[in-house]
Amino acid sequence: MIDGLADITFLSENEVTRPRRIGGVTLLVVLLIGSLARAQNPDSPFVAGFERFARHKVVEPSVGGRLLLSELSCTACHATDSLTLMPKRGPRLTGAGNRVREEWMREFLSSPGKVKPGTTMPDVLGSLPEAERAATVDALVAFLSTLQSPFPTATASGANPLPHEFWKKGDAQRGEKLYHLVGCVACHAPDAEYQGGHSQPSAMAALLSALDPEDIEEMGLTESVRPAPSVPLPNLSAKYTPKALTFFLTSPESVRPNARMPNLKLELVEAADLVAYLTKDTPRKSDKASLSENSSLVEKGRALFTSLSCVNCHEVNGLAPASNAKSLAQLTPTFDLGCLGEPSSGLPHFSLDQLQIKSITSALHQLTAKGSEESTQASLELSLLQQNCYACHQRNDRGGIGPEREKYFETVSHVDLGDEGRLPPPLDHVGYKLTPAWLAKVLEGSGDVRPHVQIRMPQFPKSLVDRLPKAFASADQPSRVHGTEVFSKQPGLEDAGRMLLNNGCVQCHPIRGEAVSGAMGVDLALAAQRVNPDWFLEFLRNPTELKKRTRMPSFFPNGKSAIPDILDGDMDRQIAAMWSYLKDVKSQKLPEKILEARSQEFELVPDERPILIRTFMKAAGTHAIAVGFPERVHYAFDAEQMRLAQAWRGRFLDAYGTWFVRAAPPANPLGSDVVSLPPGLAFAQLPTGDARWLAEEEEAAQYQFLGYQLDPLGIPTLRYRYRGYVIEDRIEAANGGGLKRILSIASKDKDAVEDTLWFRAHRGKNLKLQENACTAPGGVMVTLQAPNGDAILWHDPDDSEWMEWRVPVSSHRKLEVTYQW
Repeated sequence: MIDGLADITFLSENEVTRPRRIGGVTLLVVLLIGSLARAQNPDSPFVAGFERFARHKVVEPSVGGRLLLSELSCTACHATDSLTLMPKRGPRLTGAGNRVREEWMREFLSSPGKVKPGTTMPDVLGSLPEAERAATVDALVAFLSTLQSPFPTATASGANPLPHEFWKKGDAQRGEKLYHLVGCVACHAPDAEYQGGHSQPSAMAALLSALDPEDIEEMGLTESVRPAPSVPLPNLSAKYTPKALTFFLTSPESVRPNARMPNLKLELVEAADLVAYLTKDTPRKSDKASLSENSSLVEKGRALFTSLSCVNCHEVNGLAPASNAKSLAQLTPTFDLGCLGEPSSGLPHFSLDQLQIKSITSALHQLTAKGSEESTQASLELSLLQQNCYACHQRNDRGGIGPEREKYFETVSHVDLGDEGRLPPPLDHVGYKLTPAWLAKVLEGSGDVRPHVQIRMPQFPKSLVDRLPKAFASADQPSRVHGTEVFSKQPGLEDAGRMLLNNGCVQCHPIRGEAVSGAMGVDLALAAQRVNPDWFLEFLRNPTELKKRTRMPSFFPNGKSAIPDILDGDMDRQIAAMWSYLKDVKSQKLPEKILEARSQEFELVPDERPILIRTFMKAAGTHAIAVGFPERVHYAFDAEQMRLAQAWRGRFLDAYGTWFVRAAPPANPLGSDVVSLPPGLAFAQLPTGDARWLAEEEEAAQYQFLGYQLDPLGIPTLRYRYRGYVIEDRIEAANGGGLKRILSIASKDKDAVEDTLWFRAHRGKNLKLQENACTAPGGVMVTLQAPNGDAILWHDPDDSEWMEWRVPVSSHRKLEVTYQW
């Protein structure tokens, strides 16, 4: 019996079940852990949805069994017509030879469950005698090691500079922060040593902390305090080379098309940082891959790959899957026969525990009795279990961020927007709320509307983008209200809608990127594209009915408008007016409060003279110098790496965040036609023009910013030192809406100058050189006034498409460069 419990400590699934003292009271953590331990067989396959829900009887055994049938890829051999039971399958093995280390392949094939605990890969060789097993592994590894394919071409930009061999140069500290912020810890275990994660407990966690375990159990809230199990990671440095793991993290679907590992839209440098963190405690191994020279052994491995049915789960160019197995509907499951039992000749062995076996047999009995057809709702729920969407999102009181993980989900600059401002949104009614077209944009990675959250909504492959929005729409469409019908009867209400938005909505929501101070909600300019009119009408009538614990207030309590002098206070007409305005928002005047804030805000407008501001910018870093010209063409210069980073036309910058908001998000150009300028450091001392450019992270230390001088017109000349040279860099607006740059190079210390100084005028893929101009396809054209006759177009030996236009420079020389786009 527990009395006076003041708080609850949420434990990870790795903690041992034992009595614990909290506030002088013994808390039996058995309640929190439940039966989380994977009881009978520690080598049994780990499927996140099964471990979190089926093992605790949150879903029916047959549902857990269906989940296992797909996630263990049973239907790769046992055919089925059910789309929801399509096999997960294993990774594509085309390219495995230069992606996965040979030693790891050998150990993994010999004993999958021991090398990668929780793997869903069965022990295909489990029934073979030891000598035959070793020979089979040798042949398979010989074959797999010959499957070579080039890594993708890494393309740098001004906003995304890449050092040479960037995959070796990740920052483990940055990687640790990324791992805990962008969403990795929704599925994988957080690091107990990590010092971040400062968010306050959610409202639910605060409520639970006031209850003792008996109350939690009686109220049916045990699942809310139960830790979410973590997807185990293999020894990553033993399995992958750093280069392979870096590219995998940026495009996991290229290797694992089932998308159980989602794409978190990582930049290559971010992925390299994550690799440095994930492998920081393991020794570095050689990246060199060995190719088998025993052609007969390779051919034997190729034949075994087909005869052992490996090809049914793993895609390899030139090999087609084939199976003589019974269809799923024809199976008669037993506990001691087939794949469910002990290792048997010619059959894979999964090391299933008794609950997993029971769940699979339950599903098979149900399929035999009823066929594979499911309701739309059941089919959708199974899809969410398969993709582990419940790791982040709640739907119908199931899933969501585990209580021990909530603290890692933070807003930008720790702005307090409540739980719904930092945690992934619930999926209740999402097919009713979002249009299928917008939901498809969300899944494909182009529908992000919450810039204030640190976690990233993953990007999913086309197969899911095509299927899930329709499934949500079919499962969630109610027949309660008819917004389309109500709104169609209320034309010409845009002005009234603008006034209504001005009286409340703009306090929290931007419109077309414009906002009053402190507004951080979702931009309403996209509302009519994103949401269904029926949902919009019902939500505004009563927000909490459709979204529990929302911070969105009701403007129509008891069906009465809080603004009775607009449209006679008629609730539905007022909501129709707001919808009318938002449908035509691009051509409508902004609400008065936003216009008033704009007139008082700090948008910098270079009317008569250039304006210079030092700020933070994503493209130009934390030492950005932004310069705007009356000609309405502007640039940003990175004063840390001494590079011209970005240019744009139209409006310049808003200085409010820079001047008044501590830890403000980086400033963004307000104009259009934003382009990234040739990336990387512009100068290097090279022995010859065809030498590889010096490593940027090392050369950056040779630069020193010396400040700037303004001429009588207000145009700045930026000054910096590189080794023995002092460089004066004057950039101004050019005719035709571009930029003109004059670089004056002087030698400060002639004794320090050894090799020739080279200027990298342009850099990119498939550059086109014509006389004194160099152009990137679809990008910037760089022109040199009277370039040195020794200028060269250098091709990267590792990637022939990647080029650099280089110009040798002598001291006391001026270069005139123009940029057009």
